[in-house]
Amino acid sequence: MSDIVIRVENLGKKFTLRHQPQRTEYTTLRDTINSSFRTVGKRICGRHDTQLADNTREEFWALKNVSFEVRRGDKLGIIGPNGSGKSTLLKILSRITEPSVGTARIRGKVSSLLEVGTGFHPELTGRENIYLNASILGMTKNDTRKRFDEIVAFSEVEKFLDTPVKRYSSGMYVRLAFAVAAHLEPEILIIDEVLAVGDASFQKKCLGKMDDVARAGRTVLFVTHNMGVVQTLCRRGVLLSKGAMIADGTATEAVTAYLEFLEKASLRNLAERADRTGRGRVRLSGIEISTGESFGETTLATGRPARFVFYVTGKLPGLSCAFTIYDQLGQPVTYFDSTLHGLEDVVDEEAISRFVCVVEELLLIPGQYRINASLSCDGECEDDVKGAIFFRVEQGKVRARSISGEPGYGSVAIPHHWMVPASA
Repeated sequence: MSDIVIRVENLGKKFTLRHQPQRTEYTTLRDTINSSFRTVGKRICGRHDTQLADNTREEFWALKNVSFEVRRGDKLGIIGPNGSGKSTLLKILSRITEPSVGTARIRGKVSSLLEVGTGFHPELTGRENIYLNASILGMTKNDTRKRFDEIVAFSEVEKFLDTPVKRYSSGMYVRLAFAVAAHLEPEILIIDEVLAVGDASFQKKCLGKMDDVARAGRTVLFVTHNMGVVQTLCRRGVLLSKGAMIADGTATEAVTAYLEFLEKASLRNLAERADRTGRGRVRLSGIEISTGESFGETTLATGRPARFVFYVTGKLPGLSCAFTIYDQLGQPVTYFDSTLHGLEDVVDEEAISRFVCVVEELLLIPGQYRINASLSCDGECEDDVKGAIFFRVEQGKVRARSISGEPGYGSVAIPHHWMVPASA
């Protein structure tokens, strides 16, 4: 018997987008009423404005010509920029939506966690939703009862078990939903990056559980933006971009291809990049990185000052800026957030056009780095760009000691000294 449990062949998914016709002048109420009567009259007479219909509809292919196979026990990481089709692919594999073309054949019981609260009824309690969600996933009431205590213990929401889940936070939703999905012994476990909602300790717990599922001979498909997780958890990786599969290989090969893709994207004008998420009321329009006492030099070096400038298009009081630096392997190194450094009072009073973050002593070892940057307001993401800019750190000195980069030995140079105590 073949050990292939998922076979995807020439898969494609098309959506029809509707657009409001663009007007270059103001429309009065009288114009709107007249236009409505004209439209009704055309329909009564059997006439249709086909040109208008064509202008307001657009076909969008979220996936196109995707083909791959997954074997029993594989741990497959699916990566790619925002809007690349990752979530659409998982929804097709989970039988939530049908493909427009191609086929996706699956052998085995599938358990999936794609969105916060999927399969939960908001008016029911956590206890009731465990049985409801388990039933949706194909478990009998007796089987669910046998695993009930284990599910509750893993979810860490026992205190709120008899509370309607509509009062749960998004993190509590995820805890309970993942606990149910992972403990029902699925043959195929499909997880979207919904785990990013949970705290760090629970994410680690979930990753350990997914590894246990794979070690038991089951299959795991995992969508994430965390390249470190892909390389740690997964054996294989698939890279998607604009609905097409552009890489399929080992996890390391897929991550390398993704980082190269992001680096090429970062060379484009940041304001024109479409691979971003957020409400979009304001946007990052540019990033500048410099060093030196007067910040006039552009090449960063270990031990020297560094300045990161984030330019903003649009005005919005209460705005904050955050960015994460990743190393050349895609692992997060350090994180900066303007809300953590007393800028709230300043930003609340006026809408600003740029943020400046100054690092007095850059402790990154020589190597290639990238930045994921975002803008937020009132806890809501306004703009988020992965791989917004890449930069290189050259060899320098920390406390008068030369620092050179050695691949595989970390990314941060921590000041320290050695001692050899005198013999007693």
